Amino acid sequence: MPNRILIIDDEPDLSEIVQLAIECFTAWQTDIAYTGEEGIKQATTEQYDAILLDISMPDMDGFQVFEQLHSHPKTQTIPIILLTAKVQPNDRRRFSSMDIAGIITKPFASETIAAEIASILGWKM
Repeated sequence: MPNRILIIDDEPDLSEIVQLAIECFTAWQTDIAYTGEEGIKQATTEQYDAILLDISMPDMDGFQVFEQLHSHPKTQTIPIILLTAKVQPNDRRRFSSMDIAGIITKPFASETIAAEIASILGWKM
């Protein structure tokens, strides 16, 4: 069974680029949620092997989404990779206190994002 990833990001163009990049270079399956609330609902009702989570979203920010996912019994062990443009020292300190699998910074190279995910999670492509 291929790995399954949920992308939670409010930017449709970016989310679709990530989805295409992953699915072009791997056999992994991806789903997209465009709001934090939608992402939490999908993550708790479906089965995912990893979540890519944007930090800056209008309805709920990624920190709020992370906290809810991390405290839910069904999603608390799913590795979460932050997909963010926030790379200031304050942000990095906050990220280091979170139990995240890794960080992929925006902008990213679409042709290497699957390899970055594989490296962070120890998955084969």
